[in-house]
Amino acid sequence: MAAVAENPPATAEDREPQREAVPGLENQQRQIENGESGRERPLRAGESWFLVEQHWYKQWEVYVQGGDQDSGTFPGCINNAKLFEDQVNWCLKKGLVEGEDYVLLPAAAWHYLVSWYGLEHGQPPIERKVVELRGFCKVEVYPVELLLVQHSDMGTPHTAEFSQTDSIDLVLCTAREQFLVSPQEETRLWVEKAQGSFERLCNTRVTVLDAALKSGQLVIMETRSKDGTWPSAQTHAVNRASKEDEDFQGQPGICGLTNLGNTCFMNSALQCLSNVPQLTEYFLKNRYLEELNFCNPLGMKGEIAEAYADLVKQAWSGHHRSIVPQVFKTKVGHFASQFLGYQQHDSQELLSFLLDGLHEDLNRVKKKEYVELCDAAGRPDQEVAQEAWQNHKRRNDSVIVDTFHGLFKSTLVCPDCGNVSVTFDPFCYLSVPLPVSHKRVMEVFFVSMDPRRKPEQHRLVVPKKGKISDLCVALAKHTGVSPERMMVADVFSHRFYKIYQLEESLSSILDRDDIFIYEVSGRSAICENSREDVVLPIYLRERTPARDYNNSYYGLMLFGHPLLVSVPRDRLSWDSLYHILLYRLSRYVTRPSSDDEDDGDEKADLEDKDSIPKPGHVARGSSQDPGPEQAGPSSRVAGGSRAPVDNSPGPSHWPQRARRKHLFTLQTVNSNGTSDRSNFNEDTHAQPYIAIDWEPEMKKRYYDEVEAEGYVKHDCVGYVLKKAPVQLQECIELFTTMETLEKENPWYCPSCKQHQLATKKLDLWKLPETLIIHLKRFSYTKFSREKLDTLVEFPIRDLDFSEFVIKPQNESAPELYKYDLIAVSNHYGGLRDGHYTTFACNKDSGQWHYFDDNSVSPVTENQIESKAAYVLFYQRQDVARRLQPQPNLSDPPAPPACGPPPNSELMDVN
Repeated sequence: MAAVAENPPATAEDREPQREAVPGLENQQRQIENGESGRERPLRAGESWFLVEQHWYKQWEVYVQGGDQDSGTFPGCINNAKLFEDQVNWCLKKGLVEGEDYVLLPAAAWHYLVSWYGLEHGQPPIERKVVELRGFCKVEVYPVELLLVQHSDMGTPHTAEFSQTDSIDLVLCTAREQFLVSPQEETRLWVEKAQGSFERLCNTRVTVLDAALKSGQLVIMETRSKDGTWPSAQTHAVNRASKEDEDFQGQPGICGLTNLGNTCFMNSALQCLSNVPQLTEYFLKNRYLEELNFCNPLGMKGEIAEAYADLVKQAWSGHHRSIVPQVFKTKVGHFASQFLGYQQHDSQELLSFLLDGLHEDLNRVKKKEYVELCDAAGRPDQEVAQEAWQNHKRRNDSVIVDTFHGLFKSTLVCPDCGNVSVTFDPFCYLSVPLPVSHKRVMEVFFVSMDPRRKPEQHRLVVPKKGKISDLCVALAKHTGVSPERMMVADVFSHRFYKIYQLEESLSSILDRDDIFIYEVSGRSAICENSREDVVLPIYLRERTPARDYNNSYYGLMLFGHPLLVSVPRDRLSWDSLYHILLYRLSRYVTRPSSDDEDDGDEKADLEDKDSIPKPGHVARGSSQDPGPEQAGPSSRVAGGSRAPVDNSPGPSHWPQRARRKHLFTLQTVNSNGTSDRSNFNEDTHAQPYIAIDWEPEMKKRYYDEVEAEGYVKHDCVGYVLKKAPVQLQECIELFTTMETLEKENPWYCPSCKQHQLATKKLDLWKLPETLIIHLKRFSYTKFSREKLDTLVEFPIRDLDFSEFVIKPQNESAPELYKYDLIAVSNHYGGLRDGHYTTFACNKDSGQWHYFDDNSVSPVTENQIESKAAYVLFYQRQDVARRLQPQPNLSDPPAPPACGPPPNSELMDVN
């Protein structure tokens, strides 16, 4: 708003009366001070009032009150000279006070006085607007004076005055006019704050008052560069890269994204979204600027939309080989803390966040109304679906809804009362399951009772929802050992992490677990002539002299593989157990030679005389040499029958001298093998654990570590469970298959007033312009996680959804149900690590490219389909035809949309 302005066009009430129609003095006073046109009437926001110098106005009042038109008190022409600082720029003096320096007159009264008395030659009228602030109207005598400059030329600023009620958009338009910016160029404003800092004026729809702009503030207009970047956003590194790319001119959209550190998931999602034609055109043509929603409490103040727009404009400028998405990464981490830092994430999760953020930042609905969801209640599907979509659009209306949102039909049936609930819900993408095999491949190590046999590695095919017993049955087919003579354990860090029961689920075993299956004695029924056997877990420990504090566990270190050894209960003496273990370790423990004989060891003597305490029966210093190990039950401590006779050579067949030096000592320990236990009490039902403690010198002399770690591979290890490829249509069929709700997610039936495990069926009703299909390759359960690397075969063109859409179809427009592929997000690797890449079809050239972070290569269509395909982007054919530019007759024929490239170097990525 200018400080001084020419007279605006008069309204009906503000028309200037002709000079010859000068009324009498009494009528003049009444028209100027009273009535609808007088200065006593109330202020109205937006209208104009004028300043009149106080001395002149007082002189006029004396004149009209005197009643004599020929009096010497005639005021003459209106003269506001005392209100101006100079007679050149006509700037208003500071600190003027109403009633002392000037009076305010409405426009009609001002025009009356000018027509009756005239205005001093050369003086401009002092017009001011009435503004409404906090519910009160006042005349804004002093407008806000802003200093406008260009970012590229910070020279002498241009001063412009604005009302507090003027919008920031008016400030921007004034700056564009002042600096002669073409309509095609994009600009934005910055305002200087305290201490030389600058702040973006993002929302141009707010007023100068709302933006807290004050007179004298510097406002900078910045113009976007031709390469899509903002000059203020370029760091030194980016500046160097920009200079290198200054003369580069490539195909728009063929631009890589730098990996900032585990950000390939973000790059893949961005490349897919960037190659959705209608969304990219929306940003390139600046249509988003009119729809930025800065006031949405569910949004991100327009920052995500602006950051994404900057990326699109840079990528599609054709002036970059690759760009650095650092600003976008920072914005995402600011609004979604799960993406802070540089950990690995899921491209589909980032895509879901980005679509939701863009939608809320660009939502055309500024104030969301409450919408009550209504059940079908027997009404026709067409009516209920239309109502649901209209309700959705009343709260959600954006380019994201226009492009990606469709409509489900959800049908729930109560198993008790048969109540049927039908609702229609919007969706942004389809997460379709993959047909999964009911079999699972598990790798285990089998440890035989025969010490001469090395452990065998087996690869077993078992039911995915099977039990431990199924694992034993599968192993029995390879080994010939009965499943009743097997015990399954998870070995971790040289100790038993868990010993499994036969009825436990296989789902508790992860693929990364080291599973050992031990052969133990048989398990026949208990009878009077049978004797009980016990299965003892055995650990191997080595003493550490430097840390040996009175034989405490601090000086002992676990090593090697633990064992499960069957021992007859009536032979639980230390001496018998020593010889049983010596026999069991005979493959990799050398027995002492005659040179190692000695005269006995008092400590060993004492150990031989002491037995493992147990209630009922204690065997002390048995003179009978134990036979081969015999054994017990599947439980940790349980009874069992006499074991079958084992004819393999045992300690009783070795030549015996009076004494041989003991190679190791035995000690009861806890389940971790880290602390000693003084005794074992069966009444506690606790599993006894025994540790074999080695002196370093004895271990070095008699223990063969290489042989102890040795194992053989069974022929089944080379077995690979072949996975047949599946069709994408099979996944969609599986998605629309009826299912029963899980116990953790019941449905509240409004009819029987209870939570029920209802049957649920999803059907497709309305499909979007661009359909995103997420293949659920990652499976997570309470006990297991896996990635399905099944090959999903998907069509590049003519994906037909007509058989899946239940809404009555328009048979005359089959293209409404057919889709063509435009982008694929790939994931290579497993659960713990992996890499994301993208295949995308350029909207302008129809050429497919492979985006691997900052590397971009052309590919052919037969390279797109792979086991890595994770998220698929399909575009409806009628949309593709609508967006395709109409070529002139003189133009050469355009390449087919998303077709193979003509004669280019190709990269094999399969």
